[in-house]
Amino acid sequence: MRSAWASGLHLRSRTDEKRGAGYEVNTFKQSALIHDGYERTWHATPGLCGTQTKGVMEAFLVSAGVVALAEIGDKTQFLALVLAARFRAPVPVICGILTATLVNHFAAGAVGTLLAATISPALMRYLLAASFLGTAVWMLIPDRPAAAGERPARFGAYGTSVISFFLLEIGDKTQIATVALAAKYHTLVAVVAGTTLGMMLADVPVVLLGEAAAKRVPLLWVHRAAAAVFVLLAVLAVAGVHA
Repeated sequence: MRSAWASGLHLRSRTDEKRGAGYEVNTFKQSALIHDGYERTWHATPGLCGTQTKGVMEAFLVSAGVVALAEIGDKTQFLALVLAARFRAPVPVICGILTATLVNHFAAGAVGTLLAATISPALMRYLLAASFLGTAVWMLIPDRPAAAGERPARFGAYGTSVISFFLLEIGDKTQIATVALAAKYHTLVAVVAGTTLGMMLADVPVVLLGEAAAKRVPLLWVHRAAAAVFVLLAVLAVAGVHA
């Protein structure tokens, strides 16, 4: 017959074994859960978010810089100058340019995102390279001043700016660049925000300061720099490297 002391020891040892087994099972389950993805998000989120943030910022900054260079000396910048001189109301003109650019570039970016989702990556690389090279050549062709300022003024400064800018931006090189950039980076909001910022960086000083601001910019060298950037983007697109 076992003594109470021996029975207690035996009971305690079995309990410890169960606890140990339970610990091992819990450890196994925890490990399995990590491999199954239950906790993968918690462990992987910092790196993933960092990569995503870097990609979004890259798309935003490249889009803003490229379009700002492309817009200098463009016909839409001349239109901004004409509208500013005609209405002498910079705030409504700037708001009209912003509205037209957002709508136009969002549509262009949506087209680029759709193309990227439906076309094979290999074909998309060559299409992007061709579009970037075409825009580079286009950058070296000077635009003529826009005559769209003769549009009826019954819509006011804001309405006339929206209509004129939107229509003149259709098929423009900055719109084509927006399509290509959205297809390249797959981040519609970041690209549209960047291209819109680039447009405003180029057009707002012209609206506020007038012709004096436009004449102080060396258009030839700016266009050459923009063309060089587009050529670089074309080379990177063919190589499959993000800018």
